[in-house]
Amino acid sequence: MAPRGLSRRGLLGTMAFGASLALVGAARSQSFTVTDILGRQVALRLPVRRALLGEGRQIHAIAALEGRAAFTRIAGWGEDLEKADPDSYRAYVEGFPDAGRLPKVGSVAAGSFDIEQAVALQPDVLILNQEAESASRDARLVEKLGRAGIAVVYIDFRHAPFRNTDPSLRLLGQLFGREEQAESLIAFRNGQIARVTRPIAAIPDLQRPLVMVDRIPGYSDGCCMSFGRENFGLMVEMAGGRNLGSELLPGTFGTINPETIIARDPDVVIVTGGNWNLLAPGGNWVGLGPGADLAMARGKLEALARRPAFAQGKAVAEQRIHAIWHQFYNSPYQFAALQRIARWLHPELFRDLDPDETMRELHERFLPIPYRPGYWVESSGSQ
Repeated sequence: MAPRGLSRRGLLGTMAFGASLALVGAARSQSFTVTDILGRQVALRLPVRRALLGEGRQIHAIAALEGRAAFTRIAGWGEDLEKADPDSYRAYVEGFPDAGRLPKVGSVAAGSFDIEQAVALQPDVLILNQEAESASRDARLVEKLGRAGIAVVYIDFRHAPFRNTDPSLRLLGQLFGREEQAESLIAFRNGQIARVTRPIAAIPDLQRPLVMVDRIPGYSDGCCMSFGRENFGLMVEMAGGRNLGSELLPGTFGTINPETIIARDPDVVIVTGGNWNLLAPGGNWVGLGPGADLAMARGKLEALARRPAFAQGKAVAEQRIHAIWHQFYNSPYQFAALQRIARWLHPELFRDLDPDETMRELHERFLPIPYRPGYWVESSGSQ
């Protein structure tokens, strides 16, 4: 007989619901296999309860999947976000005060990662960037953490972002049980990329300006670091330009000497900048990022334009020198940078494209913090 107040149909429904909960619990306790960006098959229980972020900047992706739960399952994170992107760090700590109290872990790639600390934090998984793989292998990190029941997976938004961002987001979606959100973000990202690549593909005889991407000038005294055929270099090519570094550099990153820049005389110069007050205080870098002081950033950009490699070049003469947030190079938000570069290279073709509005929509749809402009700047008189 059904208990008083509960019909036979209700009793059966309750039993079915209880059985389904048991099945869900069993499923959650099972081991699943995921494939990371290096093609490694990794077994772990999903969704994860606690994740350790090898880089704090990984929160740019995780927050877009987790929303207001962005820090609920974070056991600790790298200190790089606070040091290399302090404006974003402050934005997250303002919205999530507990984030400021999260344990900080050292860098695997730099050799400062403490395995004992990691084990004590009891994560289910350590998420590393691809560039940490060599140091991780040398330290036998996977084996040592594996003995403590901690899985290791690799993602990549830096070395080959236009190949690896989608699978990295899908992997994070699996880890956090946010597969649908990951697919929504991927669809949004690819749609925004297509707003640049489709018009470019429709003009086979497009005149492509030669572009020098000047990587983090003012951070140090040297000149001039740049990008090869990947990352910002590939963004230039996708946006309808010719990237000087693609012709000269064999890898994603490298250096182009000033004499070569003078001889090639690029049509456009794009500087990458950020807030490096904690890493290079007093430097001449262009301070960009959420809420940046754009008047100050413009002044620094114009000072950098007076360096010998650029001062007499056509990019400066024609006021086609610009600056963009460096951290686009290590987040899934590269599509906004691609749109901004397209506007700089082909202002008439992309006159209706508004990368600021794209960033605003990204924040409103996916991120748990408000949009604050400050991600790019042009020299005075630029179009």
